[in-house]
Amino acid sequence: MKIDFNRKYTTIAAYAVITFAICLAMVLISLNFKLITEFAGRLVRILAPVIWGIVFAYMMNPVMVFAERHIKPLLYKKKPRPKLTRALSVAVSMIFFIILVAAILSIVMPQVIDSLLGIFNNSVEYFTSLELWIYELLEKNPDAIRMAERYLGGIEPRFMQFVENMMPSILDMSVKVRDGALYFIGALMNAAVGFILAAYLLLGKETFIAQGKKTVHAIFPKSVSGALLKVGSNTNERVGGFILGKLLDSLIVGIICFIWMNLINWEFPALISVIIGVTNIIPFFGPFIGAVPSALLLLVVAPNQVIPFVIFIFILQQFDGNILGPAILGDSTGLPPFWVIVAIFIGGGLFGFPGMLLGVPVFAVLYGLANDLLHFLLKRKNMSPITSDYIVPNTKKKKDN
Repeated sequence: MKIDFNRKYTTIAAYAVITFAICLAMVLISLNFKLITEFAGRLVRILAPVIWGIVFAYMMNPVMVFAERHIKPLLYKKKPRPKLTRALSVAVSMIFFIILVAAILSIVMPQVIDSLLGIFNNSVEYFTSLELWIYELLEKNPDAIRMAERYLGGIEPRFMQFVENMMPSILDMSVKVRDGALYFIGALMNAAVGFILAAYLLLGKETFIAQGKKTVHAIFPKSVSGALLKVGSNTNERVGGFILGKLLDSLIVGIICFIWMNLINWEFPALISVIIGVTNIIPFFGPFIGAVPSALLLLVVAPNQVIPFVIFIFILQQFDGNILGPAILGDSTGLPPFWVIVAIFIGGGLFGFPGMLLGVPVFAVLYGLANDLLHFLLKRKNMSPITSDYIVPNTKKKKDN
């Protein structure tokens, strides 16, 4: 006996089942969110070398492509040698990366270490100079001086007492330092393994891409596989381009800050430039996040440099946001400013600093997918997918007096 299904009600039932499955999945995720995040963190730690390798491969790929473009004419005079060309190009990119990192570390790290040691060794003098500066600033206001004495008079004795109380807990601190050192050594080992994996990824880049495409085509229907590959290509373009561009942009911002602070002879140029450069990786809020601790550090060490420093950071942020950033990144995300802020808050709240960095390109991919889905649904209804067509004009007429 043949059952005659009503296509209309079958479609409604299918949508209902899909909606129920999505809601159930969201409920299960929310109820087990802590377990999921713990599992995700453990998985990330296990796959740390592979993640390092993918990041290094992204960073070295432009150099490899550039080298390959110039090496190929030299080796292809008699017959094609693609494997040798690729091997030499990968070697050139690895050497360039090693030289660049070594140069940055050799220039910046000694000064950063000296700055940190200077802060620790001269902390009492810095507090004293800050106290004297505040007294001079408020000299014409006796009420303000009495308030400053009430709050600042006990800072130096309390600080000395804090140092004395720290001595019995040095053993516990040494254990934490040991654990931190072991973690740092583990991270270096993961990075070293990842650097080697990056070479293999670059050597077989086309093969890995082809294997991925073959797997997708084998598992999913042709229409679905085409859409998934398009999403993957879009994700690779947005995430990879954004990360590389943002790293280059932040490096240039840090160098500009370092050069300017040395020219003006401000305190701790290397340390503050590293802070500004690293925090600049975070879109939108990065310059302000880096400026706050840097300004507080200058306030303790050299209070007269704080206001000029804040003005300089504001000018640098305007230059980066309006000239340097667009020149390097272009419109790599396509996100409106409102959604950029939302992506940073959500990514930072869920995954911390990496979430603040990756939240914007990942959200840009989701935003593009949602936009494509809306266009598809509207076209099925023979409606316009252009947003401006849905803006209601103000047709109210002025009443006659």
